[in-house]
Parts: sequence; structure tokens; C-alpha cells
Amino acid sequence: MLRLGERQTLTMVKKVEFGVYLAEAGQPEERVLLPKKEVPEGFGCGDEISVFLYRDSRDRMIATVREPMLTLGKTAVLKVKEVGKIGAFLDWGLEKDLFLPFREQTGRVSQGEKCLVALYVDKSSRLCATMRVYPYLRKNSPYQAGDEVEGRVYETGGNFGVFVAVDDCYSGMIPKREVPEGLRPGDWIRARVAAVKEDGKLDLSIRDKAYLQMEEDAAYILEVLDQYEGVLPFDDRVSPEIIRREFALSKSAFKRGVGRLLKQGIIEISGGKIRRKEQQA
Repeated sequence: MLRLGERQTLTMVKKVEFGVYLAEAGQPEERVLLPKKEVPEGFGCGDEISVFLYRDSRDRMIATVREPMLTLGKTAVLKVKEVGKIGAFLDWGLEKDLFLPFREQTGRVSQGEKCLVALYVDKSSRLCATMRVYPYLRKNSPYQAGDEVEGRVYETGGNFGVFVAVDDCYSGMIPKREVPEGLRPGDWIRARVAAVKEDGKLDLSIRDKAYLQMEEDAAYILEVLDQYEGVLPFDDRVSPEIIRREFALSKSAFKRGVGRLLKQGIIEISGGKIRRKEQQA
């Protein structure tokens, strides 16, 4: 059986003026053309060759000896060559560019940008790319809790958090409570493995361990406090939404930082406000 989107070894069964036809051994009735310009010198009937199968500009299945950057069910980072009316076209090392429909984009891409995609066969039996790579990522990473990793954000805005492809191939996620503002698909981040789930997926944090991060958060809260001339118009019972808007911190991180400043005697809380002590009369 000829397998679209995969590399397989086929046998030459017929030579024509514009190339040679290839088929699986014992199945000469199902065949595919390898264009003349790609036929190796001296290649004859009965000889085997490794080829990749895709569809040409006329939507015909065709073979190529070229090595694509992406095969069926795998992921790769590809460059956007151009953006059209119904989607983008990616360079994947073959003559015909790979189509990335708008509906398969988790964030709109632009010419020259690189994006992480997987290869799939659509309902019309055509090869297409998708940025929804979650089902294609591996869950057998070598990482353990506490390890530092790097990865690419590929989907945001969900109820669970931000999804990250660690090393562009392993499944990871930053829980919603840990997500800072501004992350978008395509961003390359450094993170710490907070936990490895039973199924192998990675829980990530781009913040340091709490006891190390506390000092940094406290210093940042002081910076914001100074911007408010030493008085915040709310206390540590403020809503998580306001904390995220003003500090880009989770409520728990904000409370830890405020607690640290209270313990150090730098601030005080009264009347529903946070004040810097040294600015008091």
C-alpha cells in the first residue's frame, strides 16, 4: 500500500519518457511516478529506492527522493514562506510548499516567521500542517522534577493553562495559575519542571522555586509601590485579576512577596491599603 506523507522503499516497475513508476513489491497495480529529474543514473526495472510520497501542484500523488523536514504524525519547526487568503504556506524542503490552514493556526503567523507544526492528512486526502500539535508530542522525556528545560509555546488561552513543546517534541504545560501575561504561540521560553505526571506529561513553571522567587517578587512589588508613590490602593485581599494586571503575578506569589516585606518591616497594611513605612511622616 502506498502511504502518503511517509518515506518507504519501492521498486521500479515501468520506465516512461517523463520518469519511472514505482510500486510495492508484489503490488504493481498501485504505482506512483518518480519524475525523470529525480531518477538516479543507472536505475532500472526491479531496482529499489527510498522515496517520500506527497501530492504535486495538480493534486496527484508523486514520489521524491528529497528528504522533507516533516513526515506524517511528526513535528518540526518550519518557516512561513507566504500567507494567502485561506492560510499560510510553509517551506518543508519540497517543491510544493506545505499548506497551513487558518483553522489549524493557534495564533496567526506571518511571512518569515517560524512555527512548530505537525503533518496530517485532511478530509480531501491532502497533506496539511497544523499548529495544534498536542496529540503528536511525545510523553517519554528524559526530564525529572527540578530540571531546567526550554520549549516553544504552541497554544494559549485554554482553561488549563499554556501548552509548551519542550525541545519542540515533548508534551508540557504551564498551569493557568502560573501563567504570566504576554505569552503567545511561537515564544521560546525557559522553564523548570515542576512535576512529571503519570502519563509522562510535564508540568512546567517559568518561575523559580517559591523560597528563591520570594525575594525577587518582593523587590518587584516595591518597585510598583514606588510607582504609586508609596501607597497601593488595595491590600493583599485584592482580586487575582487586579494582581495579574498590575504585577503579572499569581495571588499566591503576591501574598508571599507582601508577607516577606511585612516580615522585614518595610511595609504595613491598614485601611485596605499597603504602605511603604519609610515614606510615612
